[in-house]
Amino acid sequence: MDDATIDIINLRLRTYIGFNPEEISKQQDIVINAQIRYPAGNACTTDEAAQALNYKTITKKMISHVEGGNFKLLEKLTSDLLEIAMTSKLVTFAKVTVEKPHALRFADSVSLTLSAKRQ
Repeated sequence: MDDATIDIINLRLRTYIGFNPEEISKQQDIVINAQIRYPAGNACTTDEAAQALNYKTITKKMISHVEGGNFKLLEKLTSDLLEIAMTSKLVTFAKVTVEKPHALRFADSVSLTLSAKRQ
């Protein structure tokens, strides 16, 4: 029961993403999903916030990075967000998916997923 999974679901933001002229000049919608795992035994036992992973802090860092950034590739943006998710030494695993709605004419969206784990 000690492993906790935090899911950040459908975080909708706007940023500059892409390298085509229309992508460089106007912000686009993106959707972020993240899964973060950490050992939560102490938080479960003590009911103390200091023992838990602060997902609000992680989310605020992601928002700031996305909204203040300019990215050519989904790979770079997703990698940056994964790095933010893995910042705390408590995190044992993280997976981040960035979705770019309407990136292809006949598709709902295009997405890229990256994951990392700490030994």
